[in-house]
Amino acid sequence: MSTVQIGVIGTGSISSLHLDAYKNNKEAHIYAVCDLNEERARAAAEKYGAEKVYTDYRELLADPVVQAVSICTWNNTHAEISIAAVEAGKHVLVEKPLCRTVEEALNVQRAVEASGKILQVGFVRRYDTNAQLLKSLANEGEFGEIYYAKATAIRRLGNPGGWFSDIERSGGGPLIDIGVHVIDLCWYMMGRPKPVSVSANTYRKLGNRSNVEHLSFYQAADYDASKNTIEDMANAMIRFENGASLMVDASFTLHAKKDEMFVRLYGDKGGMEIDPETVIVTEKNNTIVNILPQTDHAGFHFQSAFQNEINHFIENVQNGTKPLSPVEDGVEIMKILCGIYESAASGQEVKL
Repeated sequence: MSTVQIGVIGTGSISSLHLDAYKNNKEAHIYAVCDLNEERARAAAEKYGAEKVYTDYRELLADPVVQAVSICTWNNTHAEISIAAVEAGKHVLVEKPLCRTVEEALNVQRAVEASGKILQVGFVRRYDTNAQLLKSLANEGEFGEIYYAKATAIRRLGNPGGWFSDIERSGGGPLIDIGVHVIDLCWYMMGRPKPVSVSANTYRKLGNRSNVEHLSFYQAADYDASKNTIEDMANAMIRFENGASLMVDASFTLHAKKDEMFVRLYGDKGGMEIDPETVIVTEKNNTIVNILPQTDHAGFHFQSAFQNEINHFIENVQNGTKPLSPVEDGVEIMKILCGIYESAASGQEVKL
């Protein structure tokens, strides 16, 4: 099999994880990069040895050498670029979320299906080694029927600003940026049951808290403390057709003692904790037992999960196989996310 020629569209912060992982994959070659900021694109090309630099993604997609692309741009461009890419005959790895609306998601799905090309959604949490271990156990019935999950992605101070805080470009705040990860991870572990309803709340109480001193946090390159049109936090109860439910909350800012990330799922034969460390809870000889799997990392390891995600994408491109996180899963997650925002806006439960 020949080396896959890669184009990376968008060279902002998340792109470095894609570029590093492609560089570490012997079956991939970083051929081209693209960014509206030519200086930033050229810096990435120099660092990773890309032959071509573009400032217009259409020109990159017209390049016949490019076989597959990573889309690492603002959320409001994901659908447009994904559709253009598959129509240009390129395979696609698009960062989460798939897009901003269900309508956009369905348009992407139709384009992918018509093209016959692969589109892999960047639900990187699925690709963590510990997550795959737990998923294999779930598939073998270790936990029985998983009927309840609970997930939290709380930052006490962590609004990145820039495009992240501009709802026109991002489509939302902490829910669509970090909440999407834990929602997808729980849904995937539960066996991808059909979501049927959502009851949710969003809050805009604290703003971006740019007044806070003596505590640093990540800021986007275009950070502007005067601009913030997203929610501070969101919480939701999601119900599924099989009777299972998921409770989730996510925040960029909250009067909390510390940041908190946890993911827990409960079945009728056992339970699991994915964050902050991997734990299996079960019964042996009428005794409750907590099992700590002996793996390289106690919890989620970002770099290795990204490497696994990129490796999987390259394998799919070479073999024509279906991704672990296909376009239809991106559509279902968008239905949940948009349902949460709709429920919060209306103050009522929303049927999906």
